[in-house]
Amino acid sequence: MPTDRAARWGSLPPDRAARWGSLPPDRAARWGSLPPAGPQRTLAAAQLAVAVGDGAYYTCSALYFTRVVGMSPTSLGLGLTLAWALGSVAGVPLGHLADRRGPRRTSVALALGTAAVVAAFLVIRSYPLFLLAVCLYATAQSGLTAARQALVAALVPPGQRTALLAHIQSTLNGGLAVGAAIGGIALSVGTRAAYQTAFVVTALGFLIGALVLRRLPEAPPAAAPSDGGPRLAVLRDRRYAAVTAVNAVLLLRMPLLSLIIPLWIAARAPGIGWLGSALFVLNTLAVLAFQVRAARGITGLDPAARAVRSAGVLLLGSCAVFGLSALDVPVWAVGALLVAASVLQVAGEMRQSAGSWQIAFDLAPPGRIGQYQGFFGTGVAVARTLGPLLLTTLLLDGGLAGWLVLGGVFLAAGYAMGPVARWAARGRGHTVPPPAAVAAGASPGA
Repeated sequence: MPTDRAARWGSLPPDRAARWGSLPPDRAARWGSLPPAGPQRTLAAAQLAVAVGDGAYYTCSALYFTRVVGMSPTSLGLGLTLAWALGSVAGVPLGHLADRRGPRRTSVALALGTAAVVAAFLVIRSYPLFLLAVCLYATAQSGLTAARQALVAALVPPGQRTALLAHIQSTLNGGLAVGAAIGGIALSVGTRAAYQTAFVVTALGFLIGALVLRRLPEAPPAAAPSDGGPRLAVLRDRRYAAVTAVNAVLLLRMPLLSLIIPLWIAARAPGIGWLGSALFVLNTLAVLAFQVRAARGITGLDPAARAVRSAGVLLLGSCAVFGLSALDVPVWAVGALLVAASVLQVAGEMRQSAGSWQIAFDLAPPGRIGQYQGFFGTGVAVARTLGPLLLTTLLLDGGLAGWLVLGGVFLAAGYAMGPVARWAARGRGHTVPPPAAVAAGASPGA
């Protein structure tokens, strides 16, 4: 390891370095989906363990709480809405905690806390205790995301962060698929013991993730900024809030495949209702296979802005093709249009994700990475909360015209991201290094 990279990552004991090892160049070429050996691969391994747990939990949790615990769907939905609203707010202070106390120890603590809460779900039977536990779960999840981003910033050179997050996103989808398969087995068995086994898998996933994170070099707390600003400065950063808002608009794509398309198929082509699940699997596999490739070359603000702009164009095309399936065409044509639109949608999703990761890092001041990443992550909560309400009305009732309106919104947001991000960079007197300078800071072969 060159001296400059060793200084950035921190020193590793020889035995740990030997355990991490490295891939020969020929094997690295064959295993193109693996991040470089060392902290980057360890971060991806931790994400894999957590994602397997998440996949099992998300597949089984709703039916466990309604069929086994005995909650009504309305009570469950209210509790989850309250929990994720609280969790989205908690991301900023927990990200700030990661900045001040160290992102590695904060990530480990939040992963352990999540494992404990999931284990508590096995014995909780009253609604007040469920509300408490699910709020703690959502809070820990939001904080873990912010702390992980701060950990990436602490251990990985700037020119390699977006590529690593692409690897992590690919790993995330693979882990979710494995976890969902485990959850699917539990659903098919349908017994209390089967559901609880899936929850045990979830708790173990977070426990293993915490243990893997402990193998990372200690990331020291960030130095306090010298500007003397407020502790949670991001809450007063209107320019960064504007960037987050533009990204939240683009994240309205999130409920499309999970909610809108199954409802769309049920209303217009019920004979191919299975296609909704198939398109979701197609999206998962595409991200697993191509997210790393989609992030290549995004090493600065300008390439990131171009990626988000191209995502807006792709999402417009996707919406237009989705909308064409509302026309009076044969069922096979509806299916073909939905598949084509889903391919465009996942291509836009991967470009938007990669570009937004880079922009979020470039615009976060040193010493405040955690809280800024926590704030940027609220866009996901906003999209998941408002998206279903907005999109069901716009698309299911509006047909082709509604799809074109949504596509126009995506296009406008994609083109707006570049100017808004550059405005945010100028506003704090923060000069984002050009791509060539960032690339020069990365080691050869990264």
